[in-house]
Amino acid sequence: MCTCGNKTKQPGRPAAGWGEHLFAWAWSHATTPLEKAYGRIKNELFAGLDGEVVEIGPGAGINFRHYPANVHVRCIEPNPFMHPYLQEAAGSAGVSMSLDGGHAEEMDVPDSSVDAVVSTLVLCSVNRPEVVLGEIRRVLKPGGRFMFIEHVAAPRGSWTRRAQDWIQPVWKKVGDGCNPNRETGPLLQAAGFSKVEIQERRIKTPLVIVAPHIIGVATK
Repeated sequence: MCTCGNKTKQPGRPAAGWGEHLFAWAWSHATTPLEKAYGRIKNELFAGLDGEVVEIGPGAGINFRHYPANVHVRCIEPNPFMHPYLQEAAGSAGVSMSLDGGHAEEMDVPDSSVDAVVSTLVLCSVNRPEVVLGEIRRVLKPGGRFMFIEHVAAPRGSWTRRAQDWIQPVWKKVGDGCNPNRETGPLLQAAGFSKVEIQERRIKTPLVIVAPHIIGVATK
């Protein structure tokens, strides 16, 4: 089922255009390296999912192949050029999906209504991560889980962190708003979840600058 929204412009960002079109195309063709880096992690993290799941920023639907059969996924994807890829990926994976063109900062999802929220490589790109985390808590049922895989800032003073800080202005422009030096871990710890489990890991990617990651689960 497709229930596309019409919110194609995020506050502080231009309307969808050639850049988002190009980004959607590139992301849809990145399946092989992304699966090599993250596939096993996703299988382990998503194994216990069931019921109603919201995925924010699902991109081209690369996570669908890792979802159990008993979930319905509501995708919050503001880039309209991603939508055809999402629909194709859902069909190929046999995933029950609905599609919303809104934004994670203001989800059109009722309070305390979903069993889980999923975010993979998304919190680096949103304009207001604190607001997004508040929305995630709002829509989760009591005891619901937020599952995340995010590349994050390297420790301050490290060579990688200096490189992240230096390249950030250009990286953000070419990466659809991505911030390589975002300190997402502390934001999660301060977001008001009852329990936050975070594993820090360096993941082998083609770009060392985004090797530092956090993986985990935050429970409402």
